[in-house]
Amino acid sequence: MSSAAAPLASTPEAAPAAAATLAPSARAAARCENCGAPVPERYCGVCGQRLEPPVHSLWHFMRVATEDLTHADSRLWRTLGALLFRPGFLTAEFLAGHRARYLPPLRLYLVISVVFFLWATATNPNPPVIEIRTSARSAAVVPLDQEVAKLSAPAAVAPGTPEQRGCRDLIYHGPFAARMQPLAMNACRRIAEDQGRSLRDAMAHNLPRAMFLFLPLLAAPMMLMYWRPRHYYVEHLLLLVHYHAFVFLLLLVGWTLGTMLPSVLGFWVRLAVGLYIPWYLYRSMRRVYGQGRLRTGVKLVFLSFCYLVSATLMLALTGLYSALTL
Repeated sequence: MSSAAAPLASTPEAAPAAAATLAPSARAAARCENCGAPVPERYCGVCGQRLEPPVHSLWHFMRVATEDLTHADSRLWRTLGALLFRPGFLTAEFLAGHRARYLPPLRLYLVISVVFFLWATATNPNPPVIEIRTSARSAAVVPLDQEVAKLSAPAAVAPGTPEQRGCRDLIYHGPFAARMQPLAMNACRRIAEDQGRSLRDAMAHNLPRAMFLFLPLLAAPMMLMYWRPRHYYVEHLLLLVHYHAFVFLLLLVGWTLGTMLPSVLGFWVRLAVGLYIPWYLYRSMRRVYGQGRLRTGVKLVFLSFCYLVSATLMLALTGLYSALTL
């Protein structure tokens, strides 16, 4: 039977049929536009790029983008839903190797933090004005109430006024005085001229970068808390990256709902947000590290103390850096 089947498959009549069956699969094997490898399915097996038709018009581009954002299986919505309502789930999934279903942690944090700081800046177009109060040997920056500032604070301070003269009395005797003294004088003049608006803009620009550097430093105390059983540093860093992305996202949602709802309901929304944030961290620590309630609660208190000290130091250094680089 097998010896008779071989000549039959090689007959001239069978050749066109075999070519016809192979032609569709050969035509379907497209090439990846990124690396040139054959793509039998939707995604390239070499570089991972999705096989898509070229973009020929704005309408086509908008249609593809809308499909990516609104598709039921989109990684974006799956990631945001888990981030908001499942504490520690994304970190545990990433450590377990289930990574293709969700957005990468670093990209998720960067996107949400950028949106958060842009939204915070856009919704506060009129920052509080500050006043420069001077004495014989020092100059102090004192916040003013918004209504009082409208009546008493000038739009700009002219050279030679007491505020500008107070900057001349600002003397720095610490390390690198020769370098720091001109920077401090320039910062004092700039703050006096525009009533602190340039300092506020510099802080808004530098704070996202400071937060990005703040996370690796905050992960160091967690190495001490979770010494046994041993956990890698990256595990703590991943937990903090997901947690801060959650905080930014929750504040965006909470503040938006608070402005849309009546004042009474807005108060309860803000209260719920304030209570949900520490509980979320507690549940995340329990899910990722698998320890009991008491041990996790004690470690949460210690981590909160480290967080408070580190955040205060970060804000002070960010403010100093922003002022000296005006």
